[in-house]
Parts: sequence; structure tokens; C-alpha cells
Amino acid sequence: MADLTPVFAGSVFLSKMHGPAHAREVNPLSLSPMSKSLFQKPIEIKISTVVAVSAILATADRIALDAALNEMTGGSTDFFEDDLAVIDVAGLPADCTPIDWAGIISLLKKYRLNPVAVRNAPPHLAAEIAAHGLSLETAVKSREPEHAPQQEPAPVAAPAPAAAAAPAETNVMIIDTPVRAGQRIYARGCDLVVTAVVNNGAEIIADGSIHVYNTLNGRALAGASGNPNARIFALELSPELVSIAGVYRTFEDGFPAEFARKPAQIRLNGDRIDILSVNSATRAL
Repeated sequence: MADLTPVFAGSVFLSKMHGPAHAREVNPLSLSPMSKSLFQKPIEIKISTVVAVSAILATADRIALDAALNEMTGGSTDFFEDDLAVIDVAGLPADCTPIDWAGIISLLKKYRLNPVAVRNAPPHLAAEIAAHGLSLETAVKSREPEHAPQQEPAPVAAPAPAAAAAPAETNVMIIDTPVRAGQRIYARGCDLVVTAVVNNGAEIIADGSIHVYNTLNGRALAGASGNPNARIFALELSPELVSIAGVYRTFEDGFPAEFARKPAQIRLNGDRIDILSVNSATRAL
């Protein structure tokens, strides 16, 4: 028997034959079992949208933060589901004690939040933040248009008769298949319409409003980019959590009976989540 010794060259798997001179030569372009094509790239980089929660700090005191998170989650270990988190330090007072980044990262991970970036941090903290494996998220300021030299206005021709305005295109993402446990759907910059059931353990997110023409279980987060006017509509509501513009409400004790399994809507009223019947102004606070 000839001795086959595998040799790897880049992403191509070659076989070197040791044996009699008359032995068959192996094609040097034989592909590895892991390769599908000679043209397959070892890695590709594409633009991707990742949803992260904001952990907005009003203090750097770890004891106070731990107490607040414990109260928020009710001590539940699965309130957050290993969500990515951005630490926002804009609300910290100017005389705040030095931030214990390692301690805060550890605290958030205790509640199954995975910090990936810091927002609104002053420039002098950039190196310290990077040393803890976090990226620095900075607000992008819009550039002011450059002032062009003034020119005398050209003669204006008589206006032509106005044509009928074309209807504006509505931005919406439509999902026609069931959203299963563990799935996360994000409608970035638009409304989300789901015509199938949203199961327990699923999460649907939209920068605009959410419309579910079926049963809404799981978690629904509307106005994710901060739109307080976004709403959540469903033919049947039995969610685990709802949120509008970052204000959330959970239903550990069950969804209000007067609205359960009925067409209803959810909206933000100040800092309070309201549940209303689609056909009346009845409200559950």
C-alpha cells in the first residue's frame, strides 16, 4: 500500500504520494472535504446589523448598580439572554468616582449582559476603555454645508402645471413565516409586519411600529431607535416583554386578562406602558 501523507497548502488540501514510481499521481488540486469550491474565500466581511441594549449609568457605584439590576430583573437569571450591551456614561456626574471598568463589566455579565462598547465617554478615557476590550462609540456630527459663493439668481421660467404627486414609498419589513424560539428579527429604520405567530422565546424589534396579524408571544420592542410614538399591535397578545423607545414592561404574572387573546395595542404614555383595546379607549396601567 502506498503511504499517503496529507499536506496543507493554504485552503487547498494536497496529497503527497510515497511509493513505487509507477504509482498514480494525485491531482494537486484535490479539494479538502471542508472546501466546497476552489473559489471559496476563507473569510468574508459584510455589513451586519447587531442589536444591543443600552446600559445607561447614573452612577459608577457597583453596589448601587447591582441593587438596581437585581430589582429590575426580580432576581431572575434569564431576564436578559446574553444580550450585547453598550455602556452609556453620559449621565454620570462630573465629580463621579473613577470608573471601575472591570468591575462594571463583571457586574453586567452577572446579569447576562455582554458589554461590547462605551458611548459618550470623554476622549481621555479612550485608552482605558480599549484596554478592557471595549470599543468607543462616538456620536457622528453632521457636517454643515460649505457656503458657496453667492451668485445672482438666474431668471425663473413660468412654472409648468403641477403633476400629480406620486405616493411616497412606505418602508416596512414583512415576515410571512412563524418566528420561532431563539430567533431575533430587527426591522431597521422601518415598521415590522408579521403575518404568522411569534412564539415564546422569539424576539421581534423595529425602529418603527410592530404589527402582528396573529398571536404575539415572546418579546416585542418597538421604537428601538428611540421613537416614542411607535406602537405595538396584535390580534392576540400574550407577550413575555414589550418595550417602546427603551421603556419596557414584563408580564411574569401573565398578560392582563381583559386584553389577553384579543386585538389590542401597546403605546408609550410618558414613562408608562399603556395597553389599550383596538376598538376602545380602555386602558390597563
